[in-house]
Amino acid sequence: MIRRTLHDGWQLSATAGPVPEHIAGRTVPAAVPGSVHLDLLAAGLIPDPYLDRVEEELVWAHRTDWRYALAFEAGAAGPGERVDLVFEGLDTVATVELDGRVLGSTANMHRGYRFDVRDALRDGGLHHLTVSFRSALEYAEEVERRLGRREHVYPHPFNMVRKMACSFGWDWGPDLQTAGIWKPVRLERWHTARLARVRPLVTVDADGTGRAEVHVDIERSGPDGDGGDTELELTVTVADRSERVTVPAGGTTATVTVTVPGARLWWPAGHGDQPLYDLTVTLRAAGADGDLDAAGRRIGFRTVTVDTTPDEIGTPFTVVVNGKPVFVKGANWIPDDHFLTRITRERLRRRIDQAVGAHLNLLRVWGGGIYETDDFYDVCDERGVLVWQDFPFACASYPEEEPLWSEIEAEARENVARLASHPSLAMWNGANENMWGFCDWGWSEKLRGRTWGLGYYTELLPRIVAELDPTRFYSANSPYSPGFPLDEVHPNDEDHGTRHEWEVWNRIDYTHYRDHIPRFCSEFGFQGPPTWATLTTWIHDEPLTPTSPAFLLHQKAEEGNDKLDRGMAPHLPVPRTFEDWHWATQLNQARAVVFGIEHFRSWWPRTAGAVVWQLNDCWPVTSWSAVDGDGRPKPLWYGLRHAYAPRLLTVQPRDGRPALVAVNDHDEPWRGELLLERQTFAGRTLRSVKLSLDVPARSVTHSELAESLTTPENPQEEVLVATAPDARAVHLFREDRELDYDPAPLTAEAVAVPGGYRVDVRASSFARDVAVLADRVAPDAVVDEMLVTMLAGESRSFTVRTAADLDPAALTGPLVLRSANALSAPVVRY
Repeated sequence: MIRRTLHDGWQLSATAGPVPEHIAGRTVPAAVPGSVHLDLLAAGLIPDPYLDRVEEELVWAHRTDWRYALAFEAGAAGPGERVDLVFEGLDTVATVELDGRVLGSTANMHRGYRFDVRDALRDGGLHHLTVSFRSALEYAEEVERRLGRREHVYPHPFNMVRKMACSFGWDWGPDLQTAGIWKPVRLERWHTARLARVRPLVTVDADGTGRAEVHVDIERSGPDGDGGDTELELTVTVADRSERVTVPAGGTTATVTVTVPGARLWWPAGHGDQPLYDLTVTLRAAGADGDLDAAGRRIGFRTVTVDTTPDEIGTPFTVVVNGKPVFVKGANWIPDDHFLTRITRERLRRRIDQAVGAHLNLLRVWGGGIYETDDFYDVCDERGVLVWQDFPFACASYPEEEPLWSEIEAEARENVARLASHPSLAMWNGANENMWGFCDWGWSEKLRGRTWGLGYYTELLPRIVAELDPTRFYSANSPYSPGFPLDEVHPNDEDHGTRHEWEVWNRIDYTHYRDHIPRFCSEFGFQGPPTWATLTTWIHDEPLTPTSPAFLLHQKAEEGNDKLDRGMAPHLPVPRTFEDWHWATQLNQARAVVFGIEHFRSWWPRTAGAVVWQLNDCWPVTSWSAVDGDGRPKPLWYGLRHAYAPRLLTVQPRDGRPALVAVNDHDEPWRGELLLERQTFAGRTLRSVKLSLDVPARSVTHSELAESLTTPENPQEEVLVATAPDARAVHLFREDRELDYDPAPLTAEAVAVPGGYRVDVRASSFARDVAVLADRVAPDAVVDEMLVTMLAGESRSFTVRTAADLDPAALTGPLVLRSANALSAPVVRY
């Protein structure tokens, strides 16, 4: 097998549509893999699409057609040689031509295409390859007219074309509809036979023996040197153990099983190590020396399933790895850049390291994006991050007629087989919120009997998973009540399966998270703006306010700012400046999500997982993310790290009274002395109790709290503090806006240290949620900790990593050294 990439020398031009005069008729260099917007940006023909209001200036691209062209040299196919032109991904509606001959047409960015070009190649001279892209929007509108409307969120009919749904805009993403050769393209020269598909199914026997059952599909070269009468040898090697089978003449499939006695088990982060084994597959003609083709994978030995066995409450949804129930500490994942080809392996490594740094053990790849790349899965394999992979369906009803059914079957088969080897892949999910939408969003009435996707979620997709990846759990949707038809149990029922909690954020206060005890919460979240450095890099309104034009363009949620203000109102004082508003909304975002996580974790094992919306962003935007579009951690990220910590103390209501809940997500018991104190903000202890803490491994305990601890004399000036080895909880008796905080409780000094600066902070009075917003001083600055609550008399050092040469005093300024206290004006009493 000889593989030659065709990435250099491409040219791009617009061929139809409302193209601006300065672009019409121009030909510019094109990066492959790449996309049109990035090529125009590199040529200086458009501003950065993420900047200010540029998104609005680029609407013309929605209805523009493009052509990629390449002239290249390639010799004619040799005797018995097969030559294939392989596109791993085209975005989206394209016609491929070689020397004026149409090779084929595409309408699906989620799959690859292979064209046999051995008869088209000739010796001498140049070959001309063109890929012509139609407007995906206009194609989708044509399909909608032909098949009839199916309900969907947002204006464009993204459900009519197999393209990343959020390419058409979402409530956190831009409407910048991409086009281009978004994955590698190459020529492959081969003879006799090739490995068409390698699909390892990896399990562990009861005695600890690792088992890799490798299913291989073989393509033979065809009539002119068809290889059909050639006997083949297929060898699979894992950990120095090899097995070989003979594939008879004409055979196109084979299965080889390699066992590894005493295999080291792969575990999710926080539960053990992640040993990986190299798996190699070689194909050769029987009795020959050279390989015809070879492939490699990395595998990990583990078992993973989801327990949905009905119990006295309803239907659990408990992830079980290697026979051990795991509380899922997760986040939803969206494409890390709207322009997918800018997402490098190193960028994914940084983002997934941020997930692990916040104690996450699962990322859910949401259905409005893509089947994630092998780079993404490779890093998750290495870091121990379980992956819940949605099939790409989200928030819409989808026709089950052609041309969609066949495309969906093809893409599902390709991607299920492609991802099967990854130990991080934990489950497949049919769609995001589509069953819920059918039941509650008025779709069923408007459909009038037309198909809407149910056949995909309950027939096609589970059949493909059962055939190609029977080691994985399949869920029909999220949310979903397993085992029940839609007219019997609602898909978002809290007692069954998965639940999405969006009344909080959309309509009610975050304290209402406690109204429900879901079996597994796979979406919940709260908005906050990006970090200051990210915000001011991309938005330049004068003045910059929550309602300035560019700021609003980067706030995509319906009534988003109103919901931010409504969400703060019960808790925090009304901010006096934009800088205060920015800090207060970030702080409230973190508090809301932490409140929900602590509630969910306190109910383990009844509640078996919390998957926050969302870890990351695809551009600079006010959103639900913990890491903003430039990769900077927002205060929420630090909140996740606290709330998902292996050991957690939290005060929760039980039987109408506050109780102390201790969560031990560790393999060792949690033992030690527990100190409970009711203090004044000034630091005077009013009541103190010592208890013995003893929490078994991976368990939760509840302790009643004496009334003397939970009944304050002056609720505006007192706090309950619970301190144990590895954890602390603070419980206030009123909301911040009602408390008599010292508005300036902190003194600080910053000094230079290797790699950055140390900020030493001392509290003269109770200081809640202390933060050093270091990016306000240097764009690359990152602080090691944030949202730290300090008692009167306590000191704390924060380390800021930066390459910048700073005046240390800048790190202690009033807009950098922050707390909740400074938001609260003194309470005046009469």
